Amino acid sequence: MPSFLKNLKIRDFFLRISRKREANSEKYKLTNFFLAVLFPVFIVCLAEINQMKYPSKLVLFISEKPSIMLFNIMVAAILYGALLFLFRGGFPAALLTGLLYFIFSTVELFKFGTSGNHFEISDLKMSVDAENIARFAYIKITPELVFYAFLLIVYLAAVFWFRPVLKMGRLRSFLSSAACVLCGICTILMPSVAMPVYAFFEIDTTEADNVFKVNEKFDNNSFLAFFTESATETIKDRVKEPDDYTVEAVENIIEDNVPKQNADLSQMPNVIVVMSEAFTDFRRFEDLEIPEETYADWDAVCAEGHVGKAVVPTFASFTVRTEFELLFGLPLKSLNDPNMPQRMLLDRPQQTVAKYYKGLGYNTAYVHTFLASFYSRNEIYKNFGFDRMYFEENLTVPVKYDGSYMSDSVIYDQIEQFIRTNKDAPVYVHATTMENHQPYDTEGKTEFEEYLSRVQKVLENFKNFTEDLKSIDRPTIVLMIGDHLPCFRGEGNVYSQLGIDGDNCSTLYEQPYLLWSNYNADFSKAPSEEVSSFYLPYVLMDTAGVPLDSMAQTMLDKMHEVPVYSTSYDSSIPNDKALDMITYDRILGENISGDQ
Repeated sequence: MPSFLKNLKIRDFFLRISRKREANSEKYKLTNFFLAVLFPVFIVCLAEINQMKYPSKLVLFISEKPSIMLFNIMVAAILYGALLFLFRGGFPAALLTGLLYFIFSTVELFKFGTSGNHFEISDLKMSVDAENIARFAYIKITPELVFYAFLLIVYLAAVFWFRPVLKMGRLRSFLSSAACVLCGICTILMPSVAMPVYAFFEIDTTEADNVFKVNEKFDNNSFLAFFTESATETIKDRVKEPDDYTVEAVENIIEDNVPKQNADLSQMPNVIVVMSEAFTDFRRFEDLEIPEETYADWDAVCAEGHVGKAVVPTFASFTVRTEFELLFGLPLKSLNDPNMPQRMLLDRPQQTVAKYYKGLGYNTAYVHTFLASFYSRNEIYKNFGFDRMYFEENLTVPVKYDGSYMSDSVIYDQIEQFIRTNKDAPVYVHATTMENHQPYDTEGKTEFEEYLSRVQKVLENFKNFTEDLKSIDRPTIVLMIGDHLPCFRGEGNVYSQLGIDGDNCSTLYEQPYLLWSNYNADFSKAPSEEVSSFYLPYVLMDTAGVPLDSMAQTMLDKMHEVPVYSTSYDSSIPNDKALDMITYDRILGENISGDQ
């Protein structure tokens, strides 16, 4: 058959479909009315069932929290209405709303199944990293998920076939759509309006200070109301300029009695920071059975250095939160605890720890054995003062994998090579490892057993690294700390076995840190009690004997006054005006303290 005849047949087919839909639109007005009116109810129920997995859970939730379900339907109706008035047709409105709700509920399903954390509005910033996240996400297509997707397709097919439409002028429809958008903005993005609305519908708006309380809040609100309320929280928690932020106020905080010092580079040690993915010492929990060999290498290295206790700002995920505190020497609490603080930075050179060492004459490097684009590190960290940045794509040493991720031995080989090729001056290196990243899936082992098996390999590689450093001529000091405790999937995991909840989870934000050196370093200045991780860069400077500027001395003094400054660890800690002022100044302000 000639191609033009085929094209005519295809065109004729679509014309017949179009005429049939127009006829259905007039013939089945009552059907179209119910298809349009009931869609918000349908999509809300479908989204909740999808992430709950079972209809019985939804029935129970509706019976216990009918007001929250009404709120969810209202929000869906506002969004659907805005699109319905804009397109003046039911199908495009239902298609866009349906896909959005189903995709979001599926993301919630997979995210919680992977990390034990729920999907929040701030996670949309990670959408550009979706492909990277998929490398370690636990994605399982279940019969339930397929069935719920099928239900959505059937409903959308019905809306397409019967073709509900709005017969109104373009101006009127546009104004109606704008009114819906305005209503949605006021209801969700204006806290002064949103909070009374949440109270009316009995939505839980209590401040969740740690992951476990967030999960309890999710249980109270379920997915849709939780997600909506998280948008309001994000707006409400935006960092504001301190009322008395002035040059004089910042200068009064920073110590002004520390003279500028020049470093004798011949006497300065190499400084290495190793932030180890999901490393922790689970022996602190006496109820857990831990094989003796798991931490044998850790104990051997610790015997040669100093072990302290730090409080990190995150649990189970968001490595960049701890990384921020170690790279900037500033508290996450002062920024209202964002999940991705690096995304808040202004596009300008940053006052980082790396920049400080670079100013002393050090050669500086950042090493991470994962993709450069993850968390946009390749773009954002260009402003951090690193001479070289090594990622999975541009390592200059042989690469080997242990499971899904690169072995930590690769990162240590890269550090050693950087040291050898920069003998003219000492080096500062920040390394973020990857070998021990989730998921912990292996046949015949529980997640926890697999985790401990990986930790043993991680510590073997770290011990080998310290042995190699003993042969390096220049004095070298190492800080090693885990970024956060690991996350385990599902109910009945290690943390639930230990009976940990939102009121007793502070210990999950505590991490051992190690100061080790290949020379006889004096560790007596290291704190004996727990301190927040953002103080560790200054402790490391002081221990290494590098010259301290006014900012470093101010923070060391502050460490004795406010040793722990972390919301997740202890929400009762009052805000500290000085720490908040310095953090705002360096991250969002005029960087007055950078000149001190």
